[in-house]
Amino acid sequence: MKFTFTCKKIPLNNSVKEYAEKKISKLDRYFQEDAEAFVTFAVEKKNRCVVELTIRSANGTLFRAQQEDPDGDMRGAIDAAVNFIERRIRKNKTRLAKNLRPEVMEPVAPEFEIAEEAPYEIVRTKHFAVKPMSTEEAILQMNLLGHAFYVYRSMDSSAICVVYRRNNGGYGLIETNG
Repeated sequence: MKFTFTCKKIPLNNSVKEYAEKKISKLDRYFQEDAEAFVTFAVEKKNRCVVELTIRSANGTLFRAQQEDPDGDMRGAIDAAVNFIERRIRKNKTRLAKNLRPEVMEPVAPEFEIAEEAPYEIVRTKHFAVKPMSTEEAILQMNLLGHAFYVYRSMDSSAICVVYRRNNGGYGLIETNG
């Protein structure tokens, strides 16, 4: 697995990075080829250590976890992020079997007791016109509707874009290349 580390607002010693590599490398068994791990370390208000872990498999499947440790322990946040991604892989093992290494998808140990989910069921379909507008106008429309995201066509590039409300405040923008 290839690692990329980023530190926000803090310098980290090599022991924390080595610990992260050791823990995250345990997930390597789920991937057919080398995967890439992007790890961001940050310290937020009141010494909350936050680890954001994104793993991109060779076939493009993304796994993301953002975990924090309120006690100020970066290693605890790393452990929580790795456990979160491993639970996510185990929970969706039947759906991921064709993308990941099927031979490592062993039966779940009784201590986990993860229930199999039913196939994805679409319960409602909406059709609407995607109008050209600015990003600011799209955010305004999203807020007026009370939605968490809003799809629109960019006036500048004519690309389909999505604005969304982020969990930690602020807004995000997804721009398509098509």
